[in-house]
Amino acid sequence: MKIVIAITGASGSIYAQRLLECLNSETHHDLSIVISKNAKDIIKQELPDGIKIPAKANLFSDDDLLAPFASGSNPPDSMVIIPCSMGTLGRIAHGLSDTLILRTADVVLKERKKLILVPRESPLNIIHLENMIILARAGAVILPACPAFYNQPKSIIELIDTTISRVLDHIGITNNLVKRWQNHPPAQQK
Repeated sequence: MKIVIAITGASGSIYAQRLLECLNSETHHDLSIVISKNAKDIIKQELPDGIKIPAKANLFSDDDLLAPFASGSNPPDSMVIIPCSMGTLGRIAHGLSDTLILRTADVVLKERKKLILVPRESPLNIIHLENMIILARAGAVILPACPAFYNQPKSIIELIDTTISRVLDHIGITNNLVKRWQNHPPAQQK
């Protein structure tokens, strides 16, 4: 499977790092990474050791519009933008494609491949919500970085894994990062 991971300038670089760690163990995938200019600044603040790029991954500059997956003749199977800034989300929703991240998202949508956007923003204004609706109608998966607590996570990584597990599910990669929700018998009435 060809997978493109894009990291944009929203807070939440640790989500991207954890996804890359999980994909690094999946040796049979063709992994490409694109990091926006603003993301580089955020990464410096949030990850003092920087982002760790898997050895098998191909790293592309966001201004490299000649990257192989920037063409509809060679689209990736999946693209995940994690974290996805509201600026990036809005530009994709309105068809702008002047960077590699934006062009690849455009290609993924037009070729009916899997585009997963992981916004990490709060609160959301009406423009954010309308842009999300536009993208959902176009076929994108809007998967906010909203961790779950039913597994009673004991660390930040366990908390982040509740979101990363869902991202991997939507890419189509089986994972055991979190305990899955189980049906419970109904409570006994007294």
